[in-house]
Amino acid sequence: MNQLLAMRAFCCIVENRGFSAAAEQWETTSSTLSRHLQHLEAQLGVRLINRTTRHLSLTEAGERYHAACLDILQRLDQAALAVADDGSEPSGTLRISVPLVIGTLELGNWLPGFQQRYPKIRVDLSCEDRFVDLVAERFDLALRISGPLEDSSLVAKKLTVSDLILVAAPGYVSRQGLPRQVDELATHQLLGFTGSNEWRLNSARADTVVVALNGRFKTDTITSLHSAALAGLGIAAFTRATVQQNLQSGQLVQILPDYNAGQRHYFALYPHARLLAPKVRVFVEFMAQHYTSV
Repeated sequence: MNQLLAMRAFCCIVENRGFSAAAEQWETTSSTLSRHLQHLEAQLGVRLINRTTRHLSLTEAGERYHAACLDILQRLDQAALAVADDGSEPSGTLRISVPLVIGTLELGNWLPGFQQRYPKIRVDLSCEDRFVDLVAERFDLALRISGPLEDSSLVAKKLTVSDLILVAAPGYVSRQGLPRQVDELATHQLLGFTGSNEWRLNSARADTVVVALNGRFKTDTITSLHSAALAGLGIAAFTRATVQQNLQSGQLVQILPDYNAGQRHYFALYPHARLLAPKVRVFVEFMAQHYTSV
């Protein structure tokens, strides 16, 4: 029996929480993976996985062996990558999951520069706001915007922390005037998301002011909110990273610059810190550099 192959099969079964998904990822059959597991258990003399027709769980011995397998396989793979990564240009298809805002409103800020720097990397981008299963759905990494992340089995590299700032189109400001105090927002059209009824604005003095969203327009997508702001329909809140180019080009102006509506953390998520392919490593480094400059 090829023990390393059996160890990889065992880890794949665990990571995919079942034989069918693991077999699909390996492009093999469930019975083949089952044989690898049976041979491994026979060699070790212990049961690694308790399995029924509907449920799979690690035994106590299986948990210990899985942790050891991950460590061994990651070290082997990293050693192989270190030998292969001999200074040659990173290449291959990079499959990335990103939220809608990064894949649409921010795309032009980073993708042209990345493709120019790494012409041999093909980007396969999936844009949706749900949290994907990186392993089961075969993503190399994901970018996420959120508050501080909870503990997870994934590696989370923080790219930046961006303030939510208030912005409006110059045409709106010309018609309705520029608010200079927070209480003046009550007379303005405040654009927000469906289900959100207020902003909590924080000042440099650490004061927090609650402002009711009284505008005539709400939406459930950030792209339509952005379009409404650009069309001069009112004042909206976006991360500075999202509207940086709009501010630089004069399409939007910042409102009440001493206040923000909170902060959002930008993360790169990937399964293993010690198992980064060159194409993943350079992308994470590029995005960290990109957001540092915003």
